This record gives sequence, C-alpha cells and structure tokens, in this order.
Amino acid sequence: MTHHLRVDRIACTGRGLCAELLPEIVDEDEWGFPIMATDRIPRELLADAKAAAAACPALALRLTREP
Repeated sequence: MTHHLRVDRIACTGRGLCAELLPEIVDEDEWGFPIMATDRIPRELLADAKAAAAACPALALRLTREP
C-alpha cells in the first residue's frame, strides 16, 4: 500500500505548518506555501504525515492510500 500526501493549493493559506511538521517532504516557497519533494510518503514518515494533515488549519492536506 502506497500513501500519498496531496495539497489543495486553492485551500492552502500558506501558514507553513506542514513544512514544520514534515520537513523531510515539505519545503516552503518564499510566501510560505508548500513545495512537495514527493507526494509518496515512506512508511517511516507516515505518522508525521498523518499529524501534518490533521494539523493543517486550512484542511488543505489530504493523505490517501493506493494499492
């Protein structure tokens, strides 16, 4: 099972919380909006990705599973 973290760029308000909680995957542009290194989440970062998605104040992060 592969997990993916996706950003709804319209909903995102650029607060940068995802980059703070998941720096291995998410970086910020100059305005604080997320730049994803990859959308695939390794198993060892799954708990951090879930925390980042749950903590997003704009609900702009979505964690999905694909077979």
